[in-house]
Amino acid sequence: MSITRKSNTFDPFSLDLWDPFDGFPFNHSLLSTPRSSPSLSFPSYTSAFAAARIDWRETPEAHVFKADLPGIKKEEVKVEVEEGNVLQISGERTRENEEKNDTWHRVERSSGKFLRRFRLPENAKMDQIKAAMENGVLTVTVPKEEVKKPEVKSIEISG
Repeated sequence: MSITRKSNTFDPFSLDLWDPFDGFPFNHSLLSTPRSSPSLSFPSYTSAFAAARIDWRETPEAHVFKADLPGIKKEEVKVEVEEGNVLQISGERTRENEEKNDTWHRVERSSGKFLRRFRLPENAKMDQIKAAMENGVLTVTVPKEEVKKPEVKSIEISG
């Protein structure tokens, strides 16, 4: 008895790679090797788009974003504010040049553009955002406005 496996998107044991961003209007011209090449497995352009891992932590004083961007220089990263309260972190990781004499056995590091957006709360001080890059970690600090405590006035009860 032989087992044959049909290629099916819904088959959890299928060997086909499914790209959830397939068909989105991204520029795939950065890939010089077809994805169907059996000997090399180059990550797609869209895998880098989704691969920027970012932590968002809120402290009493600020919102702090930390992004792991190994191998990317600070000149290759943009931190912008859109629409008044949307923090956008974007950049591009370039792929190493292929030499004709080189034999690649495995390519796992992603390359291409990445983009992440975060809608910030109303208490964020958008004009005081600071960003720093150290050891491949981008830290973006968005200070918060102080929450004004309601004034409580004690009233004496007569009688």
